[in-house]
Amino acid sequence: MSNRPDVGDTIPDIALETPDGGSVKPSDFRGRKLVLFFYPKDDTPGCTIENKDFSALAGEFERAGVALLGVSKDPPKKHQKFAAKHGLTAPLASDAEDSGLADALGVWAEKSMYGRTYMGMERTTYLVDAAGKIARVWRKVKVRGHAEEVLAAAKAL
Repeated sequence: MSNRPDVGDTIPDIALETPDGGSVKPSDFRGRKLVLFFYPKDDTPGCTIENKDFSALAGEFERAGVALLGVSKDPPKKHQKFAAKHGLTAPLASDAEDSGLADALGVWAEKSMYGRTYMGMERTTYLVDAAGKIARVWRKVKVRGHAEEVLAAAKAL
């Protein structure tokens, strides 16, 4: 799928819902770097590790002038429970059911498991520069060591 935004493109400016019922969109972070990490589902093993890893490094991202935002299609209330249960400090946001940011980026995609296909989130991370352009994309992320790798790339940007 070549129509999905990639390095050098401006990140689509589509609003996401915050756990407290507010909204946030990529342009809110203009002037600083942003790491947007898309993950399939709250409270599943890989997603929990990924969120804990980003949370553990949240202070370092902050010191490097980098905002963090974890995104899934889970509803805001589920994000609140997930964050509270695991002491997550990396902010979370909920993507719209339909025509959301993940759809615009092409990371809400057809997946298959045990012979059945379904729509799901491809674990993907975007590093966005201060001007709102995509600087780096990690697709089909392997969780172990990922947050550290993203931090190194963000610091180098």
